Amino acid sequence: MPADSSLDLAVQLPLNILVAEDNLVNQKVMLRLLQRFGYAADLAATGLEVLASVERQASLAQPYDLILMDVQMPALDGLSAARQICQIYPPAQRPWIVAVTASAMQGDRENCQHAGMDDYLSKPLYPEALYAALKRCGERL
Repeated sequence: MPADSSLDLAVQLPLNILVAEDNLVNQKVMLRLLQRFGYAADLAATGLEVLASVERQASLAQPYDLILMDVQMPALDGLSAARQICQIYPPAQRPWIVAVTASAMQGDRENCQHAGMDDYLSKPLYPEALYAALKRCGERL
């Protein structure tokens, strides 16, 4: 991650971001890392809140470009939320979904991909990994 471009990333690559995370500490970490890159993000604590937020933003013609989706959330987990988003929105209209998970077992990445997630980050979340994921999201826009 180039040190001089950290704060400029949001200017170079404007993204409307939703952080889907139920743990307060992890929420703060993700939001602060995003702030380092110049981003502000919305927050959802459950998969049901994710679906409602995605629908609301789409109805306002301000759809999310990116969802950082915790895999294990209450009410509706991240895998199920991703599946529903993929069923509702065609590929060109749905956000780029990045799985964020503490589970790094064999097959987890594949499970996330099968659910419709586009990328995968493991916890603990490092600035370099998040930066790279943001850049990958931008490459598809």
